[in-house]
Amino acid sequence: MVVLKTVKVKETTVEDINNIQRLWADGDVMKFVGFPDGLHYSDEEMKNWLRWIESNRPALNHYSIFEDDKYCGESFYNIDAEHQTAALDIKILGFARGRGIATAGLSHAIKEAFRNGAETVWVDPNPVNLKAIALYKRLGFQKKDFPEYLIAENEEPSSIYMELRKE
Repeated sequence: MVVLKTVKVKETTVEDINNIQRLWADGDVMKFVGFPDGLHYSDEEMKNWLRWIESNRPALNHYSIFEDDKYCGESFYNIDAEHQTAALDIKILGFARGRGIATAGLSHAIKEAFRNGAETVWVDPNPVNLKAIALYKRLGFQKKDFPEYLIAENEEPSSIYMELRKE
């Protein structure tokens, strides 16, 4: 018997805020982005964040990822029109890792970023986040030097820069 799971990636709406709030509060999810105790936003802060997302679509967008209607995580892109690049992000809850859900969620964000004007998409994983790096490599990302415009003055990047060009 084969059981097929359905992964759904959709634009985040107000109905998804509580899921995202719980995702961000999870230290295991947030440790690689500098918040080992999670990131704790109030309901009002989350609503303001979503208003920011909604008012800037399609230059940036946020997606909620579900498997058989169970919330699994998020993906995001933010297009820099001047450089025709888009920063990407993905966060997946522990139970949903290693099952292709992140691949589906990030692939959707990549497709939408390209559709909305990006010529290159990029990620900057923490060098110890080997599973994320492996995901990016599977999707075709290549490690490169950080572009100068992304490096703050007198700052040495602590992450890895990987990019994927529109085919």
